[in-house]
Formats: sequence, structure tokens, C-alpha cells
Amino acid sequence: MNVIKYCCAVVLALVVLYACKKDDDDGGAAVVPPRDRGEQQITDDAALQDYLRTHFYTLEDVFVNNDATAEYQATKFDTIAGANSGEQSILDSPLLTTKKITRSDVEYTLYVLNLNKGEGEHNPTFADSTLVTYKGELLYKPKSSDKVFDSAINPVWFDLGSPAGGAIEGFRESLVDFEGALNFVQNSDGSVTYTGYGNLVVFMPSGLAYFNEPRSGIPTYSPLIFNIQLYKVNQTDHDRDGLPSYLEDIDGDRIVLDSDDDTDGDNTPNYIDNDDDRDGTLTKDEITVNDSNNDGFITPDEITYYDDDGDGIKNHLDADDRDLKNE
Repeated sequence: MNVIKYCCAVVLALVVLYACKKDDDDGGAAVVPPRDRGEQQITDDAALQDYLRTHFYTLEDVFVNNDATAEYQATKFDTIAGANSGEQSILDSPLLTTKKITRSDVEYTLYVLNLNKGEGEHNPTFADSTLVTYKGELLYKPKSSDKVFDSAINPVWFDLGSPAGGAIEGFRESLVDFEGALNFVQNSDGSVTYTGYGNLVVFMPSGLAYFNEPRSGIPTYSPLIFNIQLYKVNQTDHDRDGLPSYLEDIDGDRIVLDSDDDTDGDNTPNYIDNDDDRDGTLTKDEITVNDSNNDGFITPDEITYYDDDGDGIKNHLDADDRDLKNE
């Protein structure tokens, strides 16, 4: 019995010594701090402008169902060289616009190619849900992978306001300036063909994409290109409290999930908190909402706010005011 105990002790000691030796050899995992965002933006913007200056685009029909009807048009990029030397660069295209976004005291530039603004009635906000097809690609092809890192040839819903929705900031901030489709036709095979849909290409710096966080097929600090077709927009009220989520952006930074949008400090941002001031009265009972035109899109003028104690703070954000307004 003592021999067994002794053997076990020896084995345990050897395991511990090996583990310590391995840690000593490895020196621990090296922690690499992220690059300075301002400096990286300068690098990314130079790379984006070089790409825009040296490339042109063409539009190609996309056939999803192997029939004679194209579901939409997508972009294809090529280098201005050789037989293509006479092509107009993307940078010189009259359809190219820029949009400035400031985050953490760094001003970023999005380059947006407006292929079709869209003919629907509504633009999505930064917190809405959108039905899209898209293709995401890198500026230049890595040695071991393809330029295209993600795509959806059939329409998918993107929740622009939720981190689970998967929409990075450059994607979201470009899409909000476009509209959905004017009309659609239900085909006999179950597919849908949209007309008058929004169609754009956004060229974004890594600071409005994944920055220092690698993703499958996307190296760190990668500027990205997304060609997006926008078909439908659903206004989103994530917590169903009567307030569209975009109106729960208290600090006005166009991001609804940060701590500055958490009125009661319960670590639940207002857009997913149905009692924003934690006073025991639900937010939906402290405001009155009237969708007067029944279009499913609530505008600020269709909401009545109250301030019972006259302190300048709306009831649904003021724990001192808790009277029910919709009895």
C-alpha cells in the first residue's frame, strides 16, 4: 500500500515538474497590444484609396434558381491594367461617396458606391432589422485563401442593433442611407424577385470592421469590401416596450448596446430592458404610442411622453414617476 502511495507521489511530482518546465520553455502566452487606432486608420485609408484608384467594377446578374430570371445584380472588381487600361477607376466614379464616422476620437472614412439608392418607403436605422443579400471580400487575395470570406446569395435577415445580429459598424452605417425594394414578385418555385432594391458597395477600414480580432478568412487589421442588396426593412423594438430601439439610444452615438444607454444601471441597455428606470412600471405603460398611419414604423411624433413631476426627465426614465398611462 505504501509502495502504491509512493509511486503515485512520484508520478504527480513528475507531472508538476513537466508542466512547470513547459511553462518556462514557452515563456507564457505573449500578449500583443492592439495597434493605435489613429495610426491604423491612416494605413487603412491609404490602402483603400489605392484599391479604389487601381480597380474598376462591373455588374453581373446573379441567377439563384437556374432559371432565366436574375434575382439581383452584384459587383465584380478587376485591376485597371492591360486590356482594362481604359476603364474608369472606382475612385473617379460619380457614384462614389464618402461618409465620416468618429469613434474613440478617431475619424474613419467609409467609401460607398451607390449603385441604387432603393425605391422603398423606409431607410433602416442603426437598430433595425434588414433583409439582404451580400458578398464580403478582402482588398487583396491572401496566399492561402480566397478574397471572398462570406456571402449570402439568398436573402437573410440582419439585426443591425444586436451584437448577435453580426452586423459590423461599417456594414450598418452604410446600409442606413439606403432603402428597401419598391416591389416583389412571388415566383412559382417559391423564390422572390425584388425590383427597385437598394444596391451598394461599402469599402471600410478595419476600425469599423473587426480591427485586431481575426475572423475566419479575415486577417487582423483588414479593410473590407461588402456588396449589399437591401430588400426589406423591419423597424425593431427589441424589448417590445413600445419604443423603437433606435429611440433608446440615450447618448446619441448610434449604438444602442453601450453602458451610456443603461438608465437604471442594471447592466441591461434600455433597448432590451422593458423597465428602463427600474421603478416597477413597465416602459410601455409610461408612454403612449399611436401608429397613426398604420405603417408599422413608429416616428417620434407618434409617441407621447410624460413628465409628471416636471423635473425635465421623462417618466419612463425617471424612477420618481411611475403612474400608469394606458389603463
